[in-house]
Amino acid sequence: MPVSDSPDRRALLTRARLKRVRPQPGRPVWLFDLDNTLHHASYAIFPRINTAMTDFIVRELALERDEADLLRTAYTRRYGTVLVGLMRKHGVDAAAFLNEVHRFDSLAGLVRTERGLAQTLRRLPGRKILFTNAPETYAFAVLDLLGLRHAFERVIAVEQMRDRRGWQSKPDHGMLRRTLRQLRVRHRDAVLVEDTRTHLKHYRRTGLRTVWMVGHLHAAPAPSVGRQTDISGGYVQRRGESGRPHYIDRRIRSIKSL
Repeated sequence: MPVSDSPDRRALLTRARLKRVRPQPGRPVWLFDLDNTLHHASYAIFPRINTAMTDFIVRELALERDEADLLRTAYTRRYGTVLVGLMRKHGVDAAAFLNEVHRFDSLAGLVRTERGLAQTLRRLPGRKILFTNAPETYAFAVLDLLGLRHAFERVIAVEQMRDRRGWQSKPDHGMLRRTLRQLRVRHRDAVLVEDTRTHLKHYRRTGLRTVWMVGHLHAAPAPSVGRQTDISGGYVQRRGESGRPHYIDRRIRSIKSL
């Protein structure tokens, strides 16, 4: 299932956004991440995206592969997405980058999630917003495969995070304030459900409630120095790790726990 940014695809997405589900009354307002939150991106998708990003950096910046890998990781940690780092530091073409690194021959064979997710989200009271650093074509393609297209009132992808300062992404504070203002949501009424601890840590300071989803994070031996990270900047869960940091209100292994 190729994911591309063709004019026909963009037109379909535009019509789909015009048919968004009406806001549901009541609180809280759930801000759901996509990758490693609603599906197991580390299973197959992230390894392919990592490789494609490194390939892009090697070609565009004329770096050795080891250097490109280090730059990819550094930009993810510093800016929240590799895209923002490459835009700010090297002026790469955003559309070309997003299209190249999120192109899959058969996305359907790569997506895994927990059973009954669509029913779980339907039963969850309150408004539900998808809030992802991924591009919208990829986000809608994954939602379709998960049967979640109509579960969300709105999809906020990286293209919608741009503002007068340029391209932004989680965990930028200004972008979050603008997004919540557009949604007419107070910070204290919003709950961010994420796998990425750095995003949760930054946004907890603004008054959001935070839920750390760990059910799709890889278990790995505890490293002697530092921590391992995936492409989203989310921490790989360490074996035996069962606690939660002070900036996380709840730690869950399944969306059903909400």
